[in-house]
Amino acid sequence: MRFVRMISQWNNNRLSAQAMWIKKRLPTRNRLTMAIALTGSVIVAGCSGFLPGKGSVVKDKPINSEPSNMVHLGRPHTTRPDYQVTEPDFCNGGRAVWPQPMRPSSTHPGRNGELTDQEMKLARIAWKYFENNYQPETGLVNAVNNYPSTTMWDTASYMAGMVAARELKIIPKEEFDLRMMKILQTFQKLDLFRRELPNKAYHTKTGQKVNYANKPGEIGFSALDLGRLLIWLKIIKERYPEHSNAIDNAILRWRFCNVVDARGLMFGALVNGNNETQYVQEGRLGYEEYAARGFQLWGFNTDLSSQLEPYETMPIGGIDVKYDARDPRVLHAHNYVVMESFTLEGIEFNWDHANDRDADNMRHTDPVAKGLAESVFAAQVGRFCNTGILTARTEHQLDKKPYFVYDTVYSDGYAWNTITEKGEYVPQFAAIALKGAFTMWSLFNNEYTDLLYDTVSTLYDPKKGFYEGRYENGSGVIKTFTANNNGIILESLLHKVQGKLLRFGDRTSKWDQVLSDQLKGRQACLPHQKCRGMGYGGGTSCGGIDYQNVEGVESSGGLLNKLMKKAGG
Repeated sequence: MRFVRMISQWNNNRLSAQAMWIKKRLPTRNRLTMAIALTGSVIVAGCSGFLPGKGSVVKDKPINSEPSNMVHLGRPHTTRPDYQVTEPDFCNGGRAVWPQPMRPSSTHPGRNGELTDQEMKLARIAWKYFENNYQPETGLVNAVNNYPSTTMWDTASYMAGMVAARELKIIPKEEFDLRMMKILQTFQKLDLFRRELPNKAYHTKTGQKVNYANKPGEIGFSALDLGRLLIWLKIIKERYPEHSNAIDNAILRWRFCNVVDARGLMFGALVNGNNETQYVQEGRLGYEEYAARGFQLWGFNTDLSSQLEPYETMPIGGIDVKYDARDPRVLHAHNYVVMESFTLEGIEFNWDHANDRDADNMRHTDPVAKGLAESVFAAQVGRFCNTGILTARTEHQLDKKPYFVYDTVYSDGYAWNTITEKGEYVPQFAAIALKGAFTMWSLFNNEYTDLLYDTVSTLYDPKKGFYEGRYENGSGVIKTFTANNNGIILESLLHKVQGKLLRFGDRTSKWDQVLSDQLKGRQACLPHQKCRGMGYGGGTSCGGIDYQNVEGVESSGGLLNKLMKKAGG
């Protein structure tokens, strides 16, 4: 794989609108650099005048050149119940910003309160995508506008959007129930990949498992996609117990033997050239820990996938950003750092541990997850202060070849690296991703996210939903509409109103009853039967996964890229 170099430059002859905003707002010597350090839960900020090599992005940084022994981010977390952390007024030349008194009306970090009329308008526009792309025969929704194919990740984003639409009263309970019953009926008869788990892709009109050409076939399963789906099935099951049995019946059809091994490491599956199933380790820091939460919610051990190690730390514009230390040149999987997984952990879990039932949303029982999100957010704010480039980085679709990019804060050895699935450097496709901007707006209530919101909140077609993003180079919007983008926008808006979206009930379900019976679930490798009699040092799981022979497996975005190529974009 050829590695690329990205250097962010300030171009005074072609200032963006955001750069002009800085020039008007700030004294000359304070425009260009900013450093934000995370100290436990307190963000400390300061700006300095520009000096070459100071506060700039990392250049020519080789992979794994600075090993770090640090395991925890910042100082140990302490809870101060009468205060909340307030992010700094960015680029202001200030010194330290300490916790400010919590507003009496605040129930969770970030934005709080009912949606404004404008925000409700945006929620209805996002829901328009799902009205347009709904397939009544199966209850599924197209992952990309007008193309009848979907993944389990995108299906989960539809379910997130459906919950938001009900809670925000965009659709009545009756419509929600009909949609939910239809898709759960499809789940209960879904043709699984080799009798194990849902295939990576399905035709949304027929419900058949499909290959990359959207023709009948099978291509494997994705642990990351299934993890997100399990999160949303759990959220729905806990919120709406009338759908609990249908959800349990669907999941009890699955065989978990080869997706999580005895040590708690997640695997995806693909079909090799001999038509044999190959199980490959799946996930890198960020998405791996997020997806693991889905399996944890259903009782599975994910110890290895849930831990941060192996990781290293890269200073980006004065911010220490953690990245996965597994070398993409060896394992053929990008170690990209993007915003999506970190903010989804905040919106859906409140940066709590997966099974934490504490209703206090002003506390975070997983401060490491919160710290990771804050550092990636702060690096993007710092880039804006350094360059004037408004930044909201995550993977996203395109409306032209190559149709999909990893638009990263860091990946494969370089900061602000925009790459294709094959690792090709394509900086012209860097963009403000709308789903990234909306999740940051919901979780971080400050002037920077105000600016993000003002920039992206008008980027929609009222008849189709929100565009995927806006190109950083000023060449316009990405004229693609997707389920993932519009679903995440909807859940971000719901988070403003409700805070943590996972809310536990106290009911015993069919799943619980099965797990309480030691005679049930053996063939499916359910949590209470998972690899019974096998220790953690055996090297294989009950499904026969060879732990030593692991490589990365493609994400749902990479899969969607292939599907979009077949569809011609």
